[in-house]
This record gives sequence, structure tokens and C-alpha cells, in this order.
Amino acid sequence: MDPWPFLQAFGALIVAPLALAWAAQWWSGRAAAGRRVVGAATAAMVPLMAAVLFVVVASQVPHLDGRAGRWWSVAAVYVLFIAVMAVVGGLASRRAGLDTGERRAAIFAGVTRNSLVVLPLALALPDAFAATAAAVVLLQTLVELVAMVTMVRLVPRWVR
Repeated sequence: MDPWPFLQAFGALIVAPLALAWAAQWWSGRAAAGRRVVGAATAAMVPLMAAVLFVVVASQVPHLDGRAGRWWSVAAVYVLFIAVMAVVGGLASRRAGLDTGERRAAIFAGVTRNSLVVLPLALALPDAFAATAAAVVLLQTLVELVAMVTMVRLVPRWVR
């Protein structure tokens, strides 16, 4: 397998945005214009992320090939992981003596895996694997999204 597509995807879609984020944070600490730019970017983050997710999911739907049964079993694994990690995060954070906010954050951090970060790498796979890998990553993202929305309601009830 040729490593060059992975390196390109990693550099262009992971390293470059991370470097820009660091630069923006540095700028915002030194100039009012930087604070305004970071504030605007923060306000736009959720709508932009929703738009990106919609476009990326729509681009991968044709690759599902009508094999819904297979995808439901993959989704079940993700749901099981979320349930286990929520319990583990809750128990570990309690045992560590964290306060309420820290315990809630630990639960959310354990459940999410930032699957969209690996999407460029999945898309850089050879054609025989790229479509399936991308569909799996997107399914994981969608399951996590539903879980996060659900957990915003449940975790505060569980961790008081």
C-alpha cells in the first residue's frame, strides 16, 4: 500500500487545521481582531459541522449498496461501546473523586472517539476498502451524534 495518500490526507486535513487552530488561539490572546475571529468561528462551529456532516454522509450513502442488515450490526457494536464507556467513565471518575462537572466531562470523553478525524485516512485507502471504511466511520459518527444528544439529557440526571 502506498503511504503517500495517507500522508497527504493527514497533513492537509489534520495537521494543517490543527496548526491554524493553534495560530488562531495565539492570535486571540494578543489582539482584539483575533478574539473577534475566534468568537465568530466559535459561533459558526455547530452549523458548519452540521453542514459538513450532511455533505459527507450524503456523499457516502451510494456506497452502502443496500446492505442495511450488515450496518445495523455494526451500529449495535457502537451502541454497546457507548453504554460500556458511559458506565466505566462514571465509575472511574467517581472513584477518582472528580467533581460533578469533571465527572460529566469524563463520561463524554470516554464515549466519543472523534471518528471524523480518521475519515480522511479511511478515504485515502485503496478503492477496494475506502468506500466501506468511510461508511463505517460515518455510521460511527452518526451513532455518536445521537448518543451525545441523548446523553446531554441523561448524564445530568445520572451525575448530580
